[in-house]
Amino acid sequence: MTINNQAIAIEAMGQTVTLLPQRAVYLNDAQTLLVADLHLGKAATYRKLGQPVPKGTTSETLARLTAVVQRQPVKKLVVLGDFLHAAHVHQAAQTLAAIEQWRARHATLSITLVRGNHDDRAGDPPKALGIDVVDEPYCFEGFECRHALPHHKNHVLEGQAQAFAFAGHTHPVVTLQGRARDRLRLLCFVVSPRTCILPAFGAFTGGHEHQATQDETLYAIADEAIFAIPGQRSKQRHGRP
Repeated sequence: MTINNQAIAIEAMGQTVTLLPQRAVYLNDAQTLLVADLHLGKAATYRKLGQPVPKGTTSETLARLTAVVQRQPVKKLVVLGDFLHAAHVHQAAQTLAAIEQWRARHATLSITLVRGNHDDRAGDPPKALGIDVVDEPYCFEGFECRHALPHHKNHVLEGQAQAFAFAGHTHPVVTLQGRARDRLRLLCFVVSPRTCILPAFGAFTGGHEHQATQDETLYAIADEAIFAIPGQRSKQRHGRP
């Protein structure tokens, strides 16, 4: 495992996998980027319901996606579910226009969406976006790409004993306690010997506190830095082939 303040590289299934503080995972050998839970159009959906929520969150999310795509060579983008937040997005002209403009600027990028629970309700993205949409599990480069992990993690990868799966769905965060009783809530990755849960990528998604089990390491994100939470065991090898 290689650690610096801008990325953490681990070995999974004999490949180098990099956890990025930009809330993404980079598969080095395949030049593929994984992100989860964009929830594009969530704010527009809330405003339709009369809720006073901020504007511009879709544009912010897409701008951050552009930035992370441009940081390293990326041939393929895999979205681990919840690309659109709700069916209303299909009638939200400004949101759709922003997504279409982003896609036009990245027309050569191959994109696969693994359907999540919000995708089931929202419906697939417009076909004009050129996004391949698949059900979970999506097997890619020896990994399993899901939206949500099975309830029993030992059952991932259709029972294959030496599998490794990526997922999102839970929007994991960790809370750090300071000496003066101050608290800091940070997005985090959750890594076990066979799984990696990504933080939510979207700008307007919220988070859920994750209580790590003995076989999990939490990697918290603070601005452009990523670090293992003290007291969590570091894993040097994951999902050995």
